[in-house]
Amino acid sequence: MSETAAFDLEAFLANLTTCPGVYQMLDAGGRPLYIGKAANLRKRVTSYFRGQATPRQQAMLARLARIEVTVTRTEGEALLLENQLVKRHQPRYNICLKDDKSYPYIYVSTEHPFPRVSFHRGSRKRPGRYFGPYPSAAAVRQTLKLLQKVFPVRQCEDSYYNHRSRPCLQYQIKRCTAPCVGYVTEERYRQDVEHTLRFLQGDGESLVNDLVRRMEAAAAALDFEAAARYRDQIAALREVLEKQCVMDASGDVDVVACRIEAGVACVQVAWIRGGRYLGDKSHFPRCSGDDSPAQVLAAFLGQYYLDKPIPAQILVSELPEGHALLREMLSHQAGRRVRWITSPRGHRREWLAMADANAKAALRQHLAQRRDTRLRLAALRSLLALPEPPRRIECFDISHIRGDQTVASCVVFDGEGPVRSAYRRFNIEGIEPGDDYAALAQAVQRRFRRLRREGGALPDLLLIDGGKGQVAAVTRVLTDLGLAALPVVGVAKGPERRGGEESLYLGWNDTWLRPKDHPGLLLIRRIRDEAHRFAIGAHRQRRSREKTRSPLEAIEGLGPKRRQRLLQQFGGLQAIRKASVESLSSVAGISSRLARRIYDSLHESDR
Repeated sequence: MSETAAFDLEAFLANLTTCPGVYQMLDAGGRPLYIGKAANLRKRVTSYFRGQATPRQQAMLARLARIEVTVTRTEGEALLLENQLVKRHQPRYNICLKDDKSYPYIYVSTEHPFPRVSFHRGSRKRPGRYFGPYPSAAAVRQTLKLLQKVFPVRQCEDSYYNHRSRPCLQYQIKRCTAPCVGYVTEERYRQDVEHTLRFLQGDGESLVNDLVRRMEAAAAALDFEAAARYRDQIAALREVLEKQCVMDASGDVDVVACRIEAGVACVQVAWIRGGRYLGDKSHFPRCSGDDSPAQVLAAFLGQYYLDKPIPAQILVSELPEGHALLREMLSHQAGRRVRWITSPRGHRREWLAMADANAKAALRQHLAQRRDTRLRLAALRSLLALPEPPRRIECFDISHIRGDQTVASCVVFDGEGPVRSAYRRFNIEGIEPGDDYAALAQAVQRRFRRLRREGGALPDLLLIDGGKGQVAAVTRVLTDLGLAALPVVGVAKGPERRGGEESLYLGWNDTWLRPKDHPGLLLIRRIRDEAHRFAIGAHRQRRSREKTRSPLEAIEGLGPKRRQRLLQQFGGLQAIRKASVESLSSVAGISSRLARRIYDSLHESDR
């Protein structure tokens, strides 16, 4: 049954197992249309073809090419596998959580003599302590800002810390104790780190009590300077705890509320950990117009907790569909009992009401933005004389400084606004510095060559930040790739780069438009500005990496241990630069040939 043409539906249903498992309905290209679970696979799959199908199911079955099943031991295992597959493949006819970013953490590099507290996203393989995940990057940055006010633990990059010769501004405003230049002992610094760890663990109240005892002990010993420092820390810490404290909290709790309006669902999740409110986030899972809040919550919660810690209690606006089985699956994942709470009392009722109000407000804002985007897409169709409003638009921009660290950005918009999971950045190499035409051509070629190879969605309209020359360079690439029919529009800046006075170059008929204040131009400006912002951010990141990279790292044969040995022997990069070949070769592990290579590399600019 590997070939679509050989798939015999009647024979497949007749021989289908009655065991629990997961079924995948696939189209002719092998892409999942729908993924579901069943306690009895034969009974569940057969029901699609024996009963009265809904219009949505009829549309799905019209595209069906074959069905694949995976047998599991229990229905709970089937539910877990279903959620994993739905989140991975994002089938068109499932309720899908569009969760395109990993959640952020606070990282403390406890292995370092003077640990750093920092924002972290990604794998957690480095030695140290991780706290989170947090619901959003803003929640992490707010916590880091509060921490810096209370405990002066450094938050600077190690590369910046290692090359300081005098204290930075953070020391001047009393947000750091300048361990980089030896202004604080390791013992006292470790004390601040320990306080930071206790605060992040939710041990704020006992930490305040401990600081009070230390303040009183310091005052009794007539160490009034230390007592004043403890007093200031206590005052700042109490202020922070008052902002983050949640009354009547016990353990970890998630508060989840769902709202559906005009076929769009919003799920609001608030995080409370150890009595502290960490923040909340609005999610807009993809669903159909006839899904109920209970169905949306069932699909959302199963996918949402696949890669996140599961609290012991989850406050929900209503019980999800199949709540008993879902609770069993979450309890198995968490390794302890998980409880649904639908009718909370006291402060918890207020939390749920607040989450519901936030979901309602976020949904209204989302719908208004979507309506605005669709109206502007219709105006764009009229402005460019397109046969129909574009469903998907991509825009490219270039960012560099005098040709250095050139980066291209690609942003994607659809009928609902930006599709951030589809954004891409390209480090441009192998071109003449400052050649924007070649940079755009390279970025477009790499982007569309990969889309064609992987069968990705192609845009209906391509925007290029630039004029006739940029459009010509991009059009040549598209023609070579067999995409000459794709409409390309150049967005040229107006006089003195003033917004609203841009000119549009239509590549397909070699004409210019100057549609001042046209609604379609407003959408083009928004997309072009987003591409510009994304390109500048990528360029700054690349430039920052280049600045913090030591010239020694580029020398072939000079690994981390030899670099460290050189820096220890000479005391810094400037001394290494001044050293002769003979002095360099006297360091253990540095041969005469390697010493000559180091000397030549560090003195290239002198020639």
